Amino acid sequence: MEKGKINQNNNVFVVIPAYNESKMILNVVNDLRNQDYFNIVIIDDGSTDDTYKVALSSGVIVLKQVINRGQGAALKTGIDYAVLSGAKVIVTFDADGQHNSKEINNLVKPVLNNEVDVTLGSRFIGKRAKNIPFIRKIFLKGGSIIIRIFYGIKLTDSHNGFRALSRKAAKLINIKSDRMEHASEILEQIKRQGLSYKEVPVTIKYTEYSLRKGQNTLNAFNILFKMIKNKIIR
Repeated sequence: MEKGKINQNNNVFVVIPAYNESKMILNVVNDLRNQDYFNIVIIDDGSTDDTYKVALSSGVIVLKQVINRGQGAALKTGIDYAVLSGAKVIVTFDADGQHNSKEINNLVKPVLNNEVDVTLGSRFIGKRAKNIPFIRKIFLKGGSIIIRIFYGIKLTDSHNGFRALSRKAAKLINIKSDRMEHASEILEQIKRQGLSYKEVPVTIKYTEYSLRKGQNTLNAFNILFKMIKNKIIR
């Protein structure tokens, strides 16, 4: 292990929601293991390909949802499992290869050191937003403004799935949104529960594969609509 690096083996659980990621999931798991992360929890969200079988073959914990409920529901399943398993810090990580396992150490340090309850990855700090599609950048920046207006949280990146939660935060944040609007719900609950947070620079790798798997413009509009609707109802 690299000198000065935090020993995360018994403290950090990496939770990975996966839907039809049989082509990438082994690469993601091996990359995490190369960085000495072994508490890996994959949630197969009702995949129609061999994601579950391939994930099981890697020897990590694999939880299966019989039907495709959405990333929010998969994250809740994985986070609940990690809490029950004694995790001190829970990292949420994408299954499509967009996130960099080498950056987990910087993400979890403030949480392990009890500086904050939550760290939120940002691709817009430190000029790490490379090759980001223009329309996606506009939505993310616009989303940051809306998040600040709705929830009073000042962020540079409004929808980043690379984050770290303390055990306390994981217990207090109750994800109810099954699909992608869970990201704004987590931010709302950070504010409501009085949890401390900070942004940490992370790199998001955009490839033809990840862009094809990611959200389209219509989904972004749907998330915005649901945010507004939920805010009015509450």
